[in-house]
Amino acid sequence: MDIECPYCEKLVDYNFGDPLIQTDHWIVFLAPNQSNLATCVVALKRQHRTLSGLKEDEWQDFIDLLESMEKAVREAFDATLFNWGCLMNTFYLENTLEPHLHWHFIPRYNHPVQFAGHTFEDPHFGYMRPRPAKNISKEVRGKIEDKIREFL
Repeated sequence: MDIECPYCEKLVDYNFGDPLIQTDHWIVFLAPNQSNLATCVVALKRQHRTLSGLKEDEWQDFIDLLESMEKAVREAFDATLFNWGCLMNTFYLENTLEPHLHWHFIPRYNHPVQFAGHTFEDPHFGYMRPRPAKNISKEVRGKIEDKIREFL
């Protein structure tokens, strides 16, 4: 997908994943780690570090995006619930990129999901426990992206 915005070239350096969709103020990337099927990163399309200082139209655009993403992933993969996190900690370690406001969109499943020859399981459903990365091929990530877009 061809994504254009004044800030998008810089976002490539952050390795948020594969561009999926964009709105007026946000860009959604399918995360490289798919230990939870359809995990995405949602980044602001301008340089900003914190939630404070977001403009009213950016908040409204985010709310609309949140609703459409949750609906699409629920319909595409039967997700049970969704965790949203704005976790900026690693930006403040030494030798990291400049902090950039983004959200982690993490669908959670109380059942296994079969998709594109893979079984996606959420063995710690209901808990926030670290999981090993489930890195899948670019081809399978493309199928996940297409399935999400189908319901947007």
